[in-house]
Amino acid sequence: MKINNLDTIIESGLCVGCGICQSLAGRETVTMEVSPDQRLRPRTKKPLADVAFQKIVQVCPGVTLRGPTKDQAGPAGTTHNTFGPITCLYRGWASNENVRFHGASGGVLTALATHLLESGKVEAVLHVEASAEEPIMTNARVSTSARQIYDGAQSRYGPGAPLTKVHHLLDANCVFLVIGKPCDIAAIKNLARFDERVETQIPYMFTMFCGGLPSLQMPSDMAEHFGVKVNELSRFRFRGDGWPGLTHMETQDGRSFDLTYQECYLSENTPWTYDAQFRCKICPDSIGELADVVCADDGSVLENEKPMDRAVPGLSIIISRTPKGEVLLRDAESSGAIVLESLSEAELVTMHASHIPRKIGWPARTLGLVLAGNPTIKVRRFRRAKAILASGPIDFLKNLIGTFRRVRRGVVVEVGFNKS
Repeated sequence: MKINNLDTIIESGLCVGCGICQSLAGRETVTMEVSPDQRLRPRTKKPLADVAFQKIVQVCPGVTLRGPTKDQAGPAGTTHNTFGPITCLYRGWASNENVRFHGASGGVLTALATHLLESGKVEAVLHVEASAEEPIMTNARVSTSARQIYDGAQSRYGPGAPLTKVHHLLDANCVFLVIGKPCDIAAIKNLARFDERVETQIPYMFTMFCGGLPSLQMPSDMAEHFGVKVNELSRFRFRGDGWPGLTHMETQDGRSFDLTYQECYLSENTPWTYDAQFRCKICPDSIGELADVVCADDGSVLENEKPMDRAVPGLSIIISRTPKGEVLLRDAESSGAIVLESLSEAELVTMHASHIPRKIGWPARTLGLVLAGNPTIKVRRFRRAKAILASGPIDFLKNLIGTFRRVRRGVVVEVGFNKS
């Protein structure tokens, strides 16, 4: 199947919902909207010129994914076979206790973003925040103050398209930081190959380890569990205010409800599912190999290998993947913005072993798509041969056959707007 329009990308299960296509084409031509599958997807409002569409295809991380260059980590860094470029590795947290408590995992990304803004190294921060009008929705946000960054902190387990505002900021000659999912960062890296402004105007990019992006159906079902309709909500917090943080809902008439992390994501007896989009299940980069700084939950605050129900001060695993990311971390520590402690690669691998199956399984899964006649991601520089060797022949065949069968059963298919 040939990719000949945006709906083909959606219907093939490859769209990540980042919003870069809207940014490239303009809102009058492409706009991000909620699809029939309750995911944020691009709707084509006016016919796209072939040149414009081909540029979108070259930048879209659902279609093209280029991994780190051999020298990304610099002469002193290393490239782990599974966890990618590493120039330095820490556990840490925000020095400001309010930021540490408010953020989803120690507040490190919030503290680093604030440090960059207040030190004048960037003029704005592009990130996401909860929608005030529709609390289960996640909106793109351009912050120009520490308070705005703080207000947008905390994890959002659902669709969000921060990249819709990229060209608005580039055209305004703004120097800005991007905080997004790993696939959002991949889109910016793809864009840099065609737009020289990216190198000078986006000096830093941050991301986090990603467990996959669920649809809006999940928070809707969580609210429904308490007899609440989404249009009755005034607030929906996925995580934050302690680690791991309660999922917290408030209604317009003053009611409130909470769910623990285990109730939300680790219990099998719930009326909701973490329905991660198909593109996430074949992703070569759930750990943000292309960013300057990456953060992840620190498993040292687990109890019996599970997040505890009570809130504790958050900790982050912090990985610098570029020399300038390493310099930034040390500057932020020196200025008192963050606290850093040593962390070994062995601890990282142990705490985040759950990412390994996707990191070594993507070659078989993407090949399974091709054999089933489905479009797939064009992947470069993600250590394909090493992933195949680590997977082994049995798991490789299981992943290949499993993906092939899913495609043939129509499991990967989403409904595009031209069929809705």
